[in-house]
Amino acid sequence: MPSPLDSPLISLVHFAREMRRIPTPSEAILWNALRDRRFRGIKFRRQHVLHPYIVDLYAPVLKLVVELDGGYHEGRVEADAARDLDLAARYGVCVVRIDAGLVERDLPAALRLLGCHLG
Repeated sequence: MPSPLDSPLISLVHFAREMRRIPTPSEAILWNALRDRRFRGIKFRRQHVLHPYIVDLYAPVLKLVVELDGGYHEGRVEADAARDLDLAARYGVCVVRIDAGLVERDLPAALRLLGCHLG
């Protein structure tokens, strides 16, 4: 009989925890600006599981997903778009994609971009 720990959801949760322990530079910078309701009083979660995905940042009250697009995402425009549509269909979320390089070069500009999506 398989262990409950072998379930895909449990595996995703463990992987998300590992990803939180070792953030990319852009994730660390943006998280520092968003954590503890520092950005407009909005609660964000990082490396949050929305099965079958792990999203970079999630604001549940807004149903907003923030994805940081770095080198891994080059050449994945279609796959990322399909993922965004699937997340919207499954969870009713809006996905905002921000270039990781922008976060590292100009955090205020990245935050303004995020703010534009909040209305």
